[in-house]
Formats: sequence, structure tokens, C-alpha cells
Amino acid sequence: MTTTRSGTGIGTAFGDYVIRQVRAEEWAAVKGLRLIALRDPVADIAFLETYETAVTRPDTYWQERTARAAEGADGMRQFIAETADGTWVGSVALLVEEPGTKDLAGFTIERRQGHLVGVFVRPEYRGNGLTKALFEAALEWAWGVGLERVRLIVHPDNVRALGFYRKAGFVKSGVSLPLAGRPDEYELEMVVER
Repeated sequence: MTTTRSGTGIGTAFGDYVIRQVRAEEWAAVKGLRLIALRDPVADIAFLETYETAVTRPDTYWQERTARAAEGADGMRQFIAETADGTWVGSVALLVEEPGTKDLAGFTIERRQGHLVGVFVRPEYRGNGLTKALFEAALEWAWGVGLERVRLIVHPDNVRALGFYRKAGFVKSGVSLPLAGRPDEYELEMVVER
């Protein structure tokens, strides 16, 4: 991979793709890719929202969401993979979790860490290392802002994701979390240390 500068800003070249941070004005593209992700066959166990909910959100929601994770923002970063023609084909976001704050499940954070969320690559672009390249960009950013570890939460039935996360160096921490709205189900925490 090499660093590249183009009309879309600074990114990392990966084959025919560029991996880069989103910009605040790209909210419509963020919305479009998220809606595609929410139509994925495993979306019900991979994401914390449904297509039906997301599609009804106003543009202001998407503008604010994108601005919070855009290049130069504090506390969160979203990375995308795009083709030479500008098509967005994958994404991952990393939230910074500070000690003493609450995580998405309401548990207290004990150390400064990152939380990978929203992992998605369009089906027709899977299997070529693109997800790995997105993870590498997110982890590079995490270590660059001084995070001690990065975690993610995965449903045990999401076999494809579990396999990839293991290959990417994540290990089960032994922590399981209740799945919101499904009292009989849980998700697993996986971590990678710096």
C-alpha cells in the first residue's frame, strides 16, 4: 500500500482502491453506503439499526453523523474504500472510548481504547483484502492517537466476521454483552492490543 494524494484528499492506495477518511460534506455517500450495508443478509446480527429505521432518518441526522466521524473530527473516524471512479465499496468506523465513560451497551470504560463499528464491504468486492486494508487504516489511526487497544463486538452467529477478525489479529477477551432488544442473545468482545 502507498500513500496517495488526489482530488479526494490523502488516502492509501490498495490495488485499484483508495482507503481514506470521510469528509463532512460526504454525508449523502455515507448514507448511501450505510443503507446498502443494512440490506446485507447478516445485517440483523451485524448492525444496531435496521434499514427501515435508517431510511426514514432526516438529512440532518446523516450530516451530523458524518461530521462527527470525518477527517479532523475528535473522538471518532470513519474510513472508506473507493474505486477509481469514486464508488464507495466499503467502510469501517472507529470510536474513541475514554476511561470513565459509558460504552454503547452502558458499561463503564476502564481504559483508553478504540471500538470498531460499522464494518462493511459490498459483497461483490469481498475476498480481495479490502476489509483488511480498511482495518489497517483504522488501527494505524488508533495507534497514532495513542489508544492502548481496539475492540469490536460480534455476534457468535456471524461466522464470516468471526473468521476475518481472528485473521486480523483480534482475540476473544472473554467478555460477552447482552444483545439489545434480544434478551436471550449475546455478543462477543474481541480485542487487539497495541
